[in-house]
Amino acid sequence: MPLTLSVGQATLTGKRNHNEDYGGAVTPEGAELATRGALLALADGVSGSGDGRAAAEYTVRGLLADYYATPETWEVPRALDRVLSAINRWLAAQGASHEPHVVMATTLSVLVLRGNRYYLGHVGDSRIYRLRQQEMTQLSEDHVWDRPDMHHVLKRAVGLDQHLMVDYTEGELQSGDRFLICSDGVWEPLGDKRLRELLLLHDEPCGAAEAIVNAADAAGGTDNATALVVRIDGVGTEGWREVLGAYLRLPVPPRLKPGQRIDDFEVLSLLHESRATLLYQVRSLGSGQVAVLKTLQPLLAEDRDSCEGLLAEEWLAKRLVSSSFPQVIPIPSNARQHLYYVMTYHAGATLQQQLDSGKHFSVAEIARIGILLTKGLGALHRLSVLHRDIKPANLLWTEDGELRILDMGVALSAGVPYPELQGNSGTPSYMAPDLFAGEAAGTETDIYAAGVSLYHLLTRKYPYGEIEPFQQPRFGEPIAPTRYRPDIPRWLENVLLRAIARDRKQRFETAEEMLLALERGDTRLVPPPQRIALWQRTQTSHWQALFLISSVLNLLFLYLLLMR
Repeated sequence: MPLTLSVGQATLTGKRNHNEDYGGAVTPEGAELATRGALLALADGVSGSGDGRAAAEYTVRGLLADYYATPETWEVPRALDRVLSAINRWLAAQGASHEPHVVMATTLSVLVLRGNRYYLGHVGDSRIYRLRQQEMTQLSEDHVWDRPDMHHVLKRAVGLDQHLMVDYTEGELQSGDRFLICSDGVWEPLGDKRLRELLLLHDEPCGAAEAIVNAADAAGGTDNATALVVRIDGVGTEGWREVLGAYLRLPVPPRLKPGQRIDDFEVLSLLHESRATLLYQVRSLGSGQVAVLKTLQPLLAEDRDSCEGLLAEEWLAKRLVSSSFPQVIPIPSNARQHLYYVMTYHAGATLQQQLDSGKHFSVAEIARIGILLTKGLGALHRLSVLHRDIKPANLLWTEDGELRILDMGVALSAGVPYPELQGNSGTPSYMAPDLFAGEAAGTETDIYAAGVSLYHLLTRKYPYGEIEPFQQPRFGEPIAPTRYRPDIPRWLENVLLRAIARDRKQRFETAEEMLLALERGDTRLVPPPQRIALWQRTQTSHWQALFLISSVLNLLFLYLLLMR
């Protein structure tokens, strides 16, 4: 079910010479409403120290436009923060270019409504309220100085400083919720009690917004008065599920054989089979294009989590527009009668297949593979996506000399809430020590897997030994790759040791940092990670042992006293 809402907006200049408030809203439809949500924003320009109206209008217009241009895989707060940081820098630079003590600054209150949740962004002394079942709650905090003579002076505003700090909060929506975003010219003369009365009196958002600004003016307000009111008429489902919900009704196809047809495709061969999925090489009967079709094992036809996972994987893969990944081929909704998706086919072999066939990789080949792999990971991480299963079997070396990252089946993205996965995903020998310790996956864990992959391609060994499923490994110091391959140059060994460091804080912070180290090679040597001293590693166990010995001695001493 889609989110449904009604919006109203009103503003009055009041007793001021001109209106420095600016509000706006975007309420898209269909897929964009489900994945990005509706956005409402109100800004109150700082008067007396520059062009407050220009700052307010630039901020709201820029936010309403640029928010919808951010990647759909980003969380709402991150998307808002990236856009607002850029707007803040521009306003701060404009203020700095004018005469001293002149700033272009504005308050800002933002509300994003998506599916069954709301997200707030706030800086300044405009306010956001929620009326739920006749209970009025102020959701934002005023950023003003806590002194009677300075209660109108802002501590924070867009454009006030080079660094912008925005309050972000979120919560669940309920049908019937009403939100009010208003400038201080509204809430100050009316107060919370009167605002609640007006919202209860006027059910329609347009009528409520007009009544509120008129009441503020009638109550003796001396400032501009602006109000945005939104009413939640129906709560939606999570964004991507709303878009893909219709596909959940499609049946999983039976196991296919070469020569059989599925919709507009002819099956050429079975490329790969796992416990959960099947990959077929197919040819489009219409265009003749050879492609890869991915679907579920027939045994999982009634497993809703697996079906949702495949659809979520397709949703995510469509957003990876990069030569580092196979590209999803769009299929008209009425042309798909089964549950699957199709992606481009690239002739070649995975790096694991090349290892299995007896290939020995040279140092130059590994450096080239590392550069292409970290470029792909960088593109992935910039979209806030974690692969979580980087290994040679998921790295395809194509006949055109490119490296493509395969299998987004266990990838994580803030924009795609996967069904809950039990335990850690990935292949144990490529999983970072922090994952076994129960820590959350991050860019450092993908970098670790990339480092182990390059190490294994060079040496056919694992830096901490092979790890079997369900094993709880103990990580000591990694074995230097030069022990197996003395021809590995020092610079490459240092890069690998940094990537596979046991302590995630000592790994490369980003894929781009590792890429730079690989590209520079021996021209700028990367230092290896610092070795942890034995006394530091065993400090905890030493204290535990001393405590145990002390306890035993105390008990023995007590026993001897009692025996006397």
